[in-house]
Amino acid sequence: MRHYVLLVALLLGSYYSRAAQVTFRVDMTGQTVPAGGVHVAGDFQASAGFPANWNPATTALTDADGDQIWEVTLTVPAGEYLYKFVNGNAWPAAELVPATCGLADASGNVNRQVVVGGAAVRLPATPFAGCLPMLTFRVDMTGQAVSSAGVHVVGNFQPLAGYGAAGDATALPLRDADGDGIFEARIALPAPARFQYRFVNGSTLAGAETVPAACGTADASGTLTRVVDATAAVNTTPALCFGSCAACNGAPATNYPTYWWNDAVFYEIFVRSFYDSNGDGKGDFAGMTQKLDYLNDGNPATTTDLGITGIWLMPMMESPSYHGYDVTNYKATEPDYGTMAEFETFLAAAHQRGIKVIIDLVLNHSSSQHPWFTQSASSPSNTYRNWYVWSPTDLGFGPFGGSGWHFRNGQYYYGAFWDGMPDLNWRNPALKAAMWDASRFWLKKGVDGYRLDAVRYFVETGTTHSDTPETLAVLQEMHDSLKAVNPQALSVGEAWTNTRAVIPYVQNNRLDICFEFDLGESIINAVTQGSPTALRTQLNLVNNLYPRLQYATFLTNHDQNRVFDGLASNQPRMKQAAALYLTMPGVPFLYYGEEVGMSGTGADENKRLPMQWTAGARAGFSTGTPWRALNANYAQFNVATMAADPNSLLNHYKKFIGLRNASPALRKGYYLPATASAAPVISYARVFDAEMVLVAANVSGSAVTSPALSVAVSTLPAGTYPVTELVSGQAAGTVTVSAQGGFSSFTPTLGSLAANQTWVFQIGAATPTSVTPAAPAFALVLYPNPTTGPVRLALAAAPAARSQVQVFDLTGREVFATRFAGAEYALETSGWAAGVYFVKVQSGKKVAVQRLVVGL
Repeated sequence: MRHYVLLVALLLGSYYSRAAQVTFRVDMTGQTVPAGGVHVAGDFQASAGFPANWNPATTALTDADGDQIWEVTLTVPAGEYLYKFVNGNAWPAAELVPATCGLADASGNVNRQVVVGGAAVRLPATPFAGCLPMLTFRVDMTGQAVSSAGVHVVGNFQPLAGYGAAGDATALPLRDADGDGIFEARIALPAPARFQYRFVNGSTLAGAETVPAACGTADASGTLTRVVDATAAVNTTPALCFGSCAACNGAPATNYPTYWWNDAVFYEIFVRSFYDSNGDGKGDFAGMTQKLDYLNDGNPATTTDLGITGIWLMPMMESPSYHGYDVTNYKATEPDYGTMAEFETFLAAAHQRGIKVIIDLVLNHSSSQHPWFTQSASSPSNTYRNWYVWSPTDLGFGPFGGSGWHFRNGQYYYGAFWDGMPDLNWRNPALKAAMWDASRFWLKKGVDGYRLDAVRYFVETGTTHSDTPETLAVLQEMHDSLKAVNPQALSVGEAWTNTRAVIPYVQNNRLDICFEFDLGESIINAVTQGSPTALRTQLNLVNNLYPRLQYATFLTNHDQNRVFDGLASNQPRMKQAAALYLTMPGVPFLYYGEEVGMSGTGADENKRLPMQWTAGARAGFSTGTPWRALNANYAQFNVATMAADPNSLLNHYKKFIGLRNASPALRKGYYLPATASAAPVISYARVFDAEMVLVAANVSGSAVTSPALSVAVSTLPAGTYPVTELVSGQAAGTVTVSAQGGFSSFTPTLGSLAANQTWVFQIGAATPTSVTPAAPAFALVLYPNPTTGPVRLALAAAPAARSQVQVFDLTGREVFATRFAGAEYALETSGWAAGVYFVKVQSGKKVAVQRLVVGL
């Protein structure tokens, strides 16, 4: 049930499309205010109409009545914003926000936070560089069909905290940022007090919970409410079930949600280059249908197919170009590829084989030949004029150097990528409605989601062309539009930038996953350079920053030189790169032909050459003249030749895709760093339920003799287990797992790990040969998780005896231990290093272990 509710919870966030006023207030008592005055800076500024975010000199506060309370009222879209005050107009004069009332960013900088819902917010006056009492509301929505209007909280705290009247159910929205079913919001209070409150499923009091008498206190109207004593500097409410006095029972096997795409392996297809069914030299829908059995024949018992369970089609809508990223009709197929009926036949055949299909959706720009644009360009007074971005002058900016502005009919239009692809104006409600309509059209056809091109560039603010708040708001609207048609529709974003800058795109109900470019580059560099150090760092970073498993892994795609060229056509290195990303967390995407060593560098057309099916005429791609000349290496590197060679790159891909498809731990297990005794070996573990898969990869060019592998702590039950190496099927010895789920210096009985070889060990899927006596499990819930502060440990029921709690870091070091009575315990994590911990609670013979993420 929790998994279903988390899918429903993805429908939240519609309040972000509204706008409301927010009044920032700061108490400057005791401060010497300079002639430059007092300012506020944050990520709200561009949304409020200022030139850029985080500018300390543009958003001034005033103190009209001389009471030392400086303030400013602005209108912003509903959402969450970070900010801080500046005593002056330059960053050296900015306040240092204490950690107790701020949020630390990835660089360790601490900012204040405000939540803006559907009503005006007037914040209490906070001392400059000081704190007011903080109160975090939490509710567990497990078992609830969460309203598309979101979850809110109401109570008598609202007037004091500046969130309207006590019963305004639109004012303070809660969010489930980490997807664990627990919704929360944090506010500042002017003074400590006891407050009454209750939660609302929706944005009207009709959706308010009925608080049971066992934990309810009547308010002035006789309505039963919850009560919180907010008398400390930091206060939190227990995350009890909506409408209940207890924590939700039944902790899941993992403390994070997974979705259908976590079970998938995707294959990226450029339709024009995959297979030509009619001899015109261009790939088509009918050709893809004919080749589906190569990808997945629908029979799990066979081993001749690749094992693909998802397909991403590069643009297949009507377009004048070979690549299709300049669309002329968002509701038509590209005529070169076939009719709508042929596309629907392909889609049905893929689904029959258990293959999901997502398609490229190009939202940033259209073709300059699209009727919308030709009409927009025809006259400044045309209905479609504001569907694009026009200026009387060349404004001179663009994301790729030089100007993105292009002259036409006396004015300039913005086309960030090319003059043939004018940017759409996402500030225009009519354009937005047309694009949402197009996106719903294909979902109703049955596609399973979208790969979204160039998501960083949707909305420009001033001269800021990428990553604007307005762009993120559009993606939140898109999320609601897609999920309203199909709650399980997948959105995959191309946010081509560094990992930390990608993270906002997978937060706050925007995109489901994004491509992880930095990780792909790190894999290739590690294999090329023979050192795993940077890859290990990047892998840890990715798994710390993203929601669990929610990112796309790959080596290269259609915009990059093919990976086989990047690895100098070295097949052992190519095999190892594939083994790494197919065993790592995330959702893997293969680029067509990668599995047979296709090459391609330079011009984009050369990276998208016809698929190499055979060593015969025209590589088996077409009976006619291919639209682009074939790769020179097709005679050796092709499907037919490699399928006949048990040691080929193609059969290596089949092996590792098969291992992933067969292993829940490889598809949706959490990640643990492991250590190896040999420097060239990178090792990591994946754990799901009672199974661990341990990976050891030697990225060097020399063999490593008997590397010893260690994992400090996990949720794997204690015991002695047989170990099987899954690639070869060989027995590899036994390993004894400690009470903390770890083991030290496991040395496989396989001898040397060859150069560029990867071992994949299965531990724990079978019954262990011996089990350490003890420990029937009992339900333990940690909330919030992840956390940046206090954590509640909630048991399903209060044990008769006192319970012991122990916390271990990833090295297995005990960082905290105590005993407590009852069903709950408050664990304070402030001062702990950011990272993953394991919390073990034992009462008598019963024991429970859960992962806890702190400060990430």
